[in-house]
Amino acid sequence: MSDAVPLTVSDRAQTALNVSPQNWLTEGDSATLICEVYGSTGWTFSWYIITPSGKGYIYEPLSDSSRGAGGKYTVSSVALKHTGVYMCEAERGKPNFKTDMSNTQPLWVTGVSPPVSLVISPSRAQHFTSDSLSLSCEDKSNSTGWGVRRYGDSWLINDCSSQTESTCTISLTTSDTGVYWCQSESGENYNPVNITVHSGVILESPVHPVTEGDTLTLHCLYKSTTPAKLRADFYKDGSLVQSQTSEMIITAVSKSHEGFYYCKRPEGESPKSWISVRASGSESQISVFNILSSGLAACLYLLVTVVLIVKCCRMRGNTTE
Repeated sequence: MSDAVPLTVSDRAQTALNVSPQNWLTEGDSATLICEVYGSTGWTFSWYIITPSGKGYIYEPLSDSSRGAGGKYTVSSVALKHTGVYMCEAERGKPNFKTDMSNTQPLWVTGVSPPVSLVISPSRAQHFTSDSLSLSCEDKSNSTGWGVRRYGDSWLINDCSSQTESTCTISLTTSDTGVYWCQSESGENYNPVNITVHSGVILESPVHPVTEGDTLTLHCLYKSTTPAKLRADFYKDGSLVQSQTSEMIITAVSKSHEGFYYCKRPEGESPKSWISVRASGSESQISVFNILSSGLAACLYLLVTVVLIVKCCRMRGNTTE
């Protein structure tokens, strides 16, 4: 007799969706959605983005989903329009057998100048329970039809705005933790921010991306203590970067400072917050100026060269005569 081999039979195959390298991205980054069926091969895949519709949801197929036929759907240069919540499913065989829909995976893309701003008061990424939080969408072109949306632990996309205006006011509980963003009537998603609600220690950090060259200031807050008396340890991506100080200040932020930050005090540890760093507008202006300067210098060089050649030709002509 051979060794016994266990055989497990399931009426539905399980599909898992993951994101590499991470869910939070800056315009121009690369991201890959990876769809897998546990312990099985030979599948073809379909990809969807979830859009709220009334009290339900619409699973819209991605128009170029054929790019993810091998189980990996890659966006080589993400844009603001790629912000959203994604799912996948797999199928194979004749007759056709489909898996259940996968778990959801969001992509949150931050940009330099989104067409609409999500204004948050108080303006920080982490908040205490029972605090009041106000969120509103402000469009630079003064158009209407924007609403605040929320994606929480239950993966459901909730409409946070009222029927008459694009403003949301919440008396916070831990269940309000999630990502909030502005969505247009046509389904465009912009300006996602991660809001964390915690009952203990919180990290006071910017809710929107920080521009390169700016100053970044972090505080470690505990509700029953004034900020001036707080001394804490600050961490970035799990490593201690500053110890026993009341605040952490980075005077000139660079892309290397991007990452997950949190702090520790005797009362406890704060949740982690992702701090995104975007390129400064001055850099792009300088690069344009450099290009124009280089172009002008090349034109002057070419002009001088042509003039000298013409003069040389005339001199030779006069000498021949």
